[in-house]
Amino acid sequence: MSELATRRENPTAADGAAAFTLLLVDDEANILSSLKRLFRPQGYRVVTAESGARGLEVLKAEAVDLIISDMRMPTMNGAQFLAAARALRPDAVRVLLTGYADIGSTIEAINAGEIHRYVSKPWDDREMLLIVRQALERKELEREKARLEALTQRQNEELKALNASLEAKVAERTAELQQAHEKLKTGFLNSIKLFSNLIELRAGPLAGHSRRVAEHARRIGQALKLPQADMQDLFFAALLHDIGKIGLSDSLLAKPFNSLSADERNEVVKHPAKGEGLLMGLEQLRGAARLIRAHHERFDGLGFPDRLSGIAIPLGARILAVANDYDAVQQGLISTKRASVQEAWDYLQGGRGKRYDPQVLDAFQAVLGSGAKPEAAFPLSLALTSDRLAPGMALARDLVTRDGVLLLARDYILDASLIELIRNFEAAEGYRLIIHIVERTK
Repeated sequence: MSELATRRENPTAADGAAAFTLLLVDDEANILSSLKRLFRPQGYRVVTAESGARGLEVLKAEAVDLIISDMRMPTMNGAQFLAAARALRPDAVRVLLTGYADIGSTIEAINAGEIHRYVSKPWDDREMLLIVRQALERKELEREKARLEALTQRQNEELKALNASLEAKVAERTAELQQAHEKLKTGFLNSIKLFSNLIELRAGPLAGHSRRVAEHARRIGQALKLPQADMQDLFFAALLHDIGKIGLSDSLLAKPFNSLSADERNEVVKHPAKGEGLLMGLEQLRGAARLIRAHHERFDGLGFPDRLSGIAIPLGARILAVANDYDAVQQGLISTKRASVQEAWDYLQGGRGKRYDPQVLDAFQAVLGSGAKPEAAFPLSLALTSDRLAPGMALARDLVTRDGVLLLARDYILDASLIELIRNFEAAEGYRLIIHIVERTK
């Protein structure tokens, strides 16, 4: 039960009313005595003053909850005293004792002192007790309201501080997750690049082929304004488009396609479907796997393995077909003769509308005509020898052997053990590598 409820049920309880202090002001001692006898049994703390001046001294010295002042007093009347009391203790309840003849002064007191009630003399004890009790109960409610408002304000400030702290923690955690995500993404891309290099280790003509195809495909995709997700599938598919050849014999890999026998061709043409099968188990590579399956389809419908035609062939696969054959014909992977850059372009144009999508060829021609080079996409870099490497450096470009074999993928962060492996490789092979390191801008 609350203190206020206790006081309402038992107004004489000392532990309830003792929290309140009453100031009684009157120049007549018998009036003060009567009021003291009335209020003290109720448990109130009672302080008296024989004049307005003395009453103000009391108010300066201590807090008072309720003031009862007589109207007629020498030197300073009740109206003047309550006005001054209001300035000193604005929260104190003010009650004026007045006679019937003092109506004008009472109105003055009400206006100047903002009194709570006025009581005519002679007063009724029961009425006086009720007036005081109700006034103090109201004051207690106001005090509790103020306390709760202050508590609410404090809790709001604490909640605001907690929210700010939580936002900071969320931002910090988000940054950590973003960093971890970027690390995983970089690691995944490096794995893809290393995976693509497995097939290139099998035969000399394939060295560097997948990386060049990936770069050509990326540039065509950008020219055709492919969405970011489609660009990623295209890039992965280009790096891994020959992964289905991993099980072919070395003799088959060494032969240009046009020199294969019928049986050998039947074996080789299975590699797009095999490549799709190898990658379908990886959710992040399912889009790329679909492009790998279709990258030997022809625009006229005479390709393999599904004889798709026109726009039924995924756009990424149509791009990959152009990029793949452009490099393959230059490397002697299609015919026994290696083609020049111009001859490679003429080869593509000869298949316009047959093997290749004219829209993709136009985009590739625009890219080639712009003179853009793959290196334009590289960050600012420093070309260093292995003796100048230090842990924490990041590769600005793929690290490849002079035969085009990938050793480490772009964006790889070097540590002491990797630097040692690079130096050991140089010692074993008998030549120095040039390592392109990301240049840190200030």
